[in-house]
Amino acid sequence: MAQKINPAPGIFMNLPKEGEPILPEPGEENILITSALPYCNNVPHLGTRNRRTLYVCGTDEYGTATETQALKEGITPQALCDKYYALHKETYQWFDIGFDHFGRTSTPAQTEICQEVYLNLKDHNLLEKQTKEQTYCEGCAKFLADRFVEGTCPNCGYDDARGDQCDACSRTLDPTDLINPRCLVDKSHKITTKSTSHMYVKLDEIQPRLEEWIKRSWKEGKWSPNATINADGEIVDARVKAGLRPSPLTRDLQWGVPVPVREGEVSDGMEKKVLYVWFDAPFGYPSITANYTPEWKRWWFDHKNVRLFQFMGKDNVYFHTVFWPSILLGDGRDWTTLHHLSTTEYLQYESGKFSKSRNVGVFGPGARETGVPASVWRYYLLSTRPENQDSVFSWGEFIAANNNILLNNFGNFVNRVVRFIHAKFDGVLPDGGDESGPYAADTDPQDPNNPDPTFVSEVNQLLSEYVSAMESVRLRLALQHVMAISARGNVYLQRSNLGNALLAEHPKLCAQTLARALNLIYALSALIHPFMPATSREILEQINAPPRTVPLVLSHDILAGHTLGRPGYLFTKIDDAKADEWRLRFGGNQAVAATSATKEAGKKKGGKKEKSGAAASSAPKFPEELKTEEIREVEAQIKTQGDTVRQLKEKQKSGQEGEKPSIDDVEIAVAELLRLKSHLAEFQQKELEKAKA
Repeated sequence: MAQKINPAPGIFMNLPKEGEPILPEPGEENILITSALPYCNNVPHLGTRNRRTLYVCGTDEYGTATETQALKEGITPQALCDKYYALHKETYQWFDIGFDHFGRTSTPAQTEICQEVYLNLKDHNLLEKQTKEQTYCEGCAKFLADRFVEGTCPNCGYDDARGDQCDACSRTLDPTDLINPRCLVDKSHKITTKSTSHMYVKLDEIQPRLEEWIKRSWKEGKWSPNATINADGEIVDARVKAGLRPSPLTRDLQWGVPVPVREGEVSDGMEKKVLYVWFDAPFGYPSITANYTPEWKRWWFDHKNVRLFQFMGKDNVYFHTVFWPSILLGDGRDWTTLHHLSTTEYLQYESGKFSKSRNVGVFGPGARETGVPASVWRYYLLSTRPENQDSVFSWGEFIAANNNILLNNFGNFVNRVVRFIHAKFDGVLPDGGDESGPYAADTDPQDPNNPDPTFVSEVNQLLSEYVSAMESVRLRLALQHVMAISARGNVYLQRSNLGNALLAEHPKLCAQTLARALNLIYALSALIHPFMPATSREILEQINAPPRTVPLVLSHDILAGHTLGRPGYLFTKIDDAKADEWRLRFGGNQAVAATSATKEAGKKKGGKKEKSGAAASSAPKFPEELKTEEIREVEAQIKTQGDTVRQLKEKQKSGQEGEKPSIDDVEIAVAELLRLKSHLAEFQQKELEKAKA
């Protein structure tokens, strides 16, 4: 198929050659990205612009969590890690997560890197031996590492706090802090305390350098406010403010990186111990990179030319902004340290928290089993990404996102343009008269040959807002801008009256409308790529074009005479009834009770079906006290516009033929609603960031 595309520099995406490792180059923008390493003890849950970018992740395989789960399953820790590594990798591949390398921490490279850093800390006199009381299980006849102990949190009273951290209040703990401690192996075993010795890192001595680093990195990387530092650059972490204390680096375990002992040195009693998982785990990032390329140090020892972006949940902030940076500073070498931190709050399930033990919520394999494509999952989860406050997963909203946004907005725009070109021009783009390059943004509003004079300028504004959101890692907002752009494309088609009449009466205007719409689709293929790569690939197949970079302005890049690929539907409708089916399947025992209660309530109300309360109220409520006049005004506009959209849709379903609103009217109303919601999200984010300060 003939391709006719503007060959100007910078349009096409530079893809790495297969088999060649991605390496940073001095003087270029080199981006190193990591996601928090998932523990290798269970299945995972849900919750480009031509830069040299390397994205690494992998399974965190050492430590108590692995030993504990292996004990429960009656297999060795290594067998457990092999099992869940394969499950994690398969799940992430299905979700189309584009790791350049997905590795694991139980490798020789991990051992070598961790042991070298430990010995460097020792050489710099930053380790000290401490003997303390530790929980000891008389039934197991051994010291219990932190995760083998559960009990009541002394800070918040949560009954199932672990010995290393409380999941309820996120405070780090010592097993001896727990009230009424229990052995995880057998709760009837008697728990006592005995003395044991461990090596501690002197965080108190590193703290002055750490605070200087935090403030400098916060400013350079434009961190969003988090648990360590606020919007004003003030360190707010309670542990740092109170003064860091020496922290343990070793554990009484068998599964882990052995504490290194130099030949000929006097024994310090650490020979049968392993390195603490929170010392070991973060070094998974460089060790996984080392298993990807032997030139891994070009990424991890070049702070000047490499910018490190790290993504994680809010419970991991301390370890990535205080503990691990302290270790790297203490090591003494010029490590590539954190540039930008992107954290999220928690994703809750309709009926409460995700819980593997209670079978509540959707976990990786379950998402696949629904039969819904990964692209739809990716869109919904990213559109509800809990960037500033907890968000709630809702089956009703999941289905609505697919049907109303992806199918009716985004998919409809692409499908309408591609099918029209195939039906009327045999799949070859006609000549609309535009020259290659950026479209003129300012046109005469009185020009009868231009029914939508603000189209280009409004798209360019949305493109600018998309780029700004992506640069500041506001992913949810960027995705909203993508959908606003596709909605604006639908409005353009409506205002241009694309159809047989336009083709017959104004063939040149019809050709120009198709060319501009097709080039907007080409731009959308790049904008949507980070969020829904499979959808991006499918669009490129349909328009027969190579991957492109994110454009800063709308341009005429696909030229007249270009032959399109075969058209197809990007998305298909999901039956609303699926919400109840999936709610029952993934809601555990409480879903059964909730479904029974809903049916009973339906009988009492004469069989009328009611919306699930969870689905109706799944969106997190923005705090009243943070609402500005600007926010209240936009909320009022959204309510009015939402009512307008609902009324138009109801009239479409029930009105007589002559009274029904046109599809054009509905799509224009929906586009305006999306635009308002995009602006509201931006205003709310600004106020939440101010509040966190």
